[in-house]
Amino acid sequence: MKRREFIGLVASSAALWPFATHAQKQTVPIIGFVNFASPTTYDRQLAAFLRGLKETGYVDGQNVRVEYRWAFGQNDKLPDLIAELIHKQVTVIAATSTPAAVAAKKATSVTVPIVFETGSDPVRLGLVDSLSRPGGNITGVTQANVEMAAKRLQLLHQVVPSVTVVGLLRDPRNPGIADMQTDEVSAAARTLGVTLHIVNATSDAELDAAFAQLHALKIGGVVIGGGPFFISKAPQIAALSARYAIPSIFEIRGFVAAGGLMSYGSDITDAYRLAGVYVGRVLSGAKPADLPVQQATKVEFYINLKTAKDLGLTVPAALQARADEMIE
Repeated sequence: MKRREFIGLVASSAALWPFATHAQKQTVPIIGFVNFASPTTYDRQLAAFLRGLKETGYVDGQNVRVEYRWAFGQNDKLPDLIAELIHKQVTVIAATSTPAAVAAKKATSVTVPIVFETGSDPVRLGLVDSLSRPGGNITGVTQANVEMAAKRLQLLHQVVPSVTVVGLLRDPRNPGIADMQTDEVSAAARTLGVTLHIVNATSDAELDAAFAQLHALKIGGVVIGGGPFFISKAPQIAALSARYAIPSIFEIRGFVAAGGLMSYGSDITDAYRLAGVYVGRVLSGAKPADLPVQQATKVEFYINLKTAKDLGLTVPAALQARADEMIE
């Protein structure tokens, strides 16, 4: 080979290096992670999701890339965020939180696989045909926390047995969750023979107004409805419960740690871990239709004894024995 031809070959090869590198980068699968809330309020859940992903051999920044989209509590942003992810040709969408799952289901029904995480019944939400045979391009994990709303009222009634009027605080922006919770708690209230008042809140200001209204109604306790907005506002809700001296029960430990009376619900971090595992399985070639919806089975019950004392309540010994942890 002549010297001039050799130099030309090297030069042309060097010119192709950037394109080869670019093509190599494009082969790394992309996960579109979309959530109703914000990364600051869902840091534990996100860490659990990445842990589950790692269990299947995928690490963000190494052999997979995660594109994050957070709605910061604004439902109307979700369709655009999901459209962005589809435009980026993501390999799979991780629709964590019920509003994100519903929006993702509406946005794509054929091409992009979806793995959801929800605290409600995915069949009643219309996400899947059945738990064992999801069908289509979607599967995921459910905590079934909505179905536990009635149990929360029962536990509250055991701590405050003399209560005759109770409240349900809910977020109406999530009709799938809000309506199911209303049905569950209403049925439990009728069984217990107590009057139920339903109050809605979708912002910080409305939370303040809601507790002022509940106080004016002279309720003896309140069940906090599920959903990512209330999860992100757990410390504020705990503080309002204390300000108005209202015994309250929610679904996550963080509420009790912040001063709320009790919490009863599925382990949300484990649900996110399971969602990460399913995303990894889809990346490895599994079809969502072949992956049955998983149900997070671990249930946690927490009591804040200091809050109970401040409210002048005595927690029955039987409930204390059942608690996973009592915060003092």
